Amino acid sequence: MKDRLFRTILFIASCLIILLTAGIVYGLISQSTGAFSEFGFFGFITSSEWDARNEQYGALPFIAGTMVTSVLALLFCIPFSLSVALFNGEYFRNKKLSIFVSSVVDLLAGIPSIVYGLWGFYALRPVLISIGVSDQGFGVLLASLVLAIMILPTVINISESALRAVPNEYRSSSLALGATKMQTIWHVILPSARSGITTAVVLGVGRAIGEAMAISLVSGSSVNMPLPFNAVRFLTTAIVSEMSYAADLHKQLLFTIGLVLFIFIMFINGVLTKILKSSSVRTAG
Repeated sequence: MKDRLFRTILFIASCLIILLTAGIVYGLISQSTGAFSEFGFFGFITSSEWDARNEQYGALPFIAGTMVTSVLALLFCIPFSLSVALFNGEYFRNKKLSIFVSSVVDLLAGIPSIVYGLWGFYALRPVLISIGVSDQGFGVLLASLVLAIMILPTVINISESALRAVPNEYRSSSLALGATKMQTIWHVILPSARSGITTAVVLGVGRAIGEAMAISLVSGSSVNMPLPFNAVRFLTTAIVSEMSYAADLHKQLLFTIGLVLFIFIMFINGVLTKILKSSSVRTAG
C-alpha cells in the first residue's frame, strides 16, 4: 500500500514537470502568434532594425549580441577555468591550498548576479575607460568579461569533478610508461574527462545566454550590431528593458524574443545530450 502510494506521488510529480514545460511553451507560442502573422518568424530574427516608435522590429542585433558575447565570455573563461580545475584536481589534489581555492570558487558561485553587474560597472568599466578602450566603457568587451567571471564557478566545479572521476589507474599506467605529468594530463586525463568538461562548457553557455540583470548594467543597452566596443542589447535585456511599457504587437514581439531564447537553450541542451550519448557509446565500445 505504501509502495503504491509513493509510486503514485512520484508519477504525479513527473507529470507536473511535463505539464509545466508544456505550459511554458504554450504560453510563449500563444503570445507570439500575432508577431508571427505580422512579420514571420524568420523575417523577425533576420531583420536588423528595431525601432518601437516607427514600428520597425528585428531581433538580429539582440541574437548576434547574445551569441557573440557568450562566445567571447567562453574564450575568456575556459583557459582560466581549466587551469584552476587542473590545479585542484591534479597538482594540489586534497591539499589545504586546493581546499581553500575550492571554498573561494563556491563563494563566487553564491554571489548574486546583480552584484557582478555592479562590480563590473564600478570596477571594470573605469579600467577600460582609463586605458582608452572605450569612451563610456560599456559594450561587448565589458559584458563578456563580466559573464566570464560569472560562469567561472560552474565551469571550474564541473570540470574538476570530471577530472577527479578519471580512475587513478590511468595516471599510474601513463607515468609507469615514462610519460611526464604534463604528458599524462594532456594525452590521458583530459581526453578521459572530455565529456564532463564539455558538459561544464555547455552549462556555462546556458547561464551566459540566460543572464539579464548583470548584463543590463554593463552592456549599454543600445540596439547595435556587436562590434567589440559597441554598446549592445541582448535577448534577455531587450525583454527586461521594454516589457514595462510594451503593448499590443510590441509586447507580442517581446514574447517572441523569449521564444527565441527558449529555442536557443533547448538547442544547447540537445547538443549536450548528443555529446554525452556519443561519449557513452565510445566508452562502451
